[in-house]
Amino acid sequence: MRLFFHKLTHWEYWPFHILYIPIYFLWAFYALKARSIFFFNASNPTITNGGFIMESKKEIYDLIPQKYYPKTEFVNENEKFEIVEQTLQKSNIKYPFIVKPDIGLRGSAVKKINSLEELKVYHSKANFDYLLQDLIPFKNEIGIFYVRFPNDDKGKITGIVSKEFLIVVGDGKSSIRTLLKQNPRFELQLKTLEKEFGNTLENILPVGEPLNLVPFGNHCRGAKFVDGESLITSKLNEVINEMCLQIDGFYFGRMDLMYNSIEELEEGKNFQVVEINGAGSEPTHIYDPRHSIFFAWKELSRHITYMYQISIENHKKGFPYLSHKSGMEQYRLHLAQNKKLNHF
Repeated sequence: MRLFFHKLTHWEYWPFHILYIPIYFLWAFYALKARSIFFFNASNPTITNGGFIMESKKEIYDLIPQKYYPKTEFVNENEKFEIVEQTLQKSNIKYPFIVKPDIGLRGSAVKKINSLEELKVYHSKANFDYLLQDLIPFKNEIGIFYVRFPNDDKGKITGIVSKEFLIVVGDGKSSIRTLLKQNPRFELQLKTLEKEFGNTLENILPVGEPLNLVPFGNHCRGAKFVDGESLITSKLNEVINEMCLQIDGFYFGRMDLMYNSIEELEEGKNFQVVEINGAGSEPTHIYDPRHSIFFAWKELSRHITYMYQISIENHKKGFPYLSHKSGMEQYRLHLAQNKKLNHF
């Protein structure tokens, strides 16, 4: 009951469909103006469905210059494990590394792999295509929302979110489980962590020793999101714009970056892209616990308006919207993929 009331009184935990009720009306308005529910397809013409649903992460990585993201290999769900092992060896990806679905769902089925045996277990369970990816060596992560209109030479950062990972710090007497229960945000992840770590959660950490239980900044996996508006500078905007101009057909979306320091990031040094999301991106700085639901609605409306305007401009240049038949088929595939990941 304590956790239930915590979720009830903190809108950042509300179900997606409840949070988005006012936004559905705005979407309907834009759909009527565009004469297509699926106008988002034209927002990022080189990405499947504009990056709204069923977009392949590998296809998006292939659009990005290699220097900006870690070594990544694609694995077909039906591949023999011997071939997966060979792919890993040829790629020179080192342990530990990250595995994640090629078509993802808010961090579901993303896992850090420490051994060949762990990879074998993951592969045996995965009924979806997935990626092997080098662990990025930088300690900090932010999400940057980027918008560029098709007729403009430069885009802009419209929001930044910094991320605090699910990290517990030992006190020399409490188990990891007990430490998790001291923070409602972490305790909400307890069932998932029990499946992954089992009896390890009964271990006691030495005084002051930190333990990162989820090594990626995902809100649904316990990370705290903090509005990083103060980090938006002209220098950072130039660095992000320079990179995004090299990504063919990318106009609207959020990129998650890992970096060493803000100073180096502003100089374009020591950072890598975790992934880029397109039309389905949220301006995740709204999930800062300091923000009200009204702030969230305002920011969601602002960004959906950007997406609509970009889609209209690209449509005038000849990029199509999805037909209703194709759009509904993609939506059915999206639901099926979500079901796979939720049951993983």
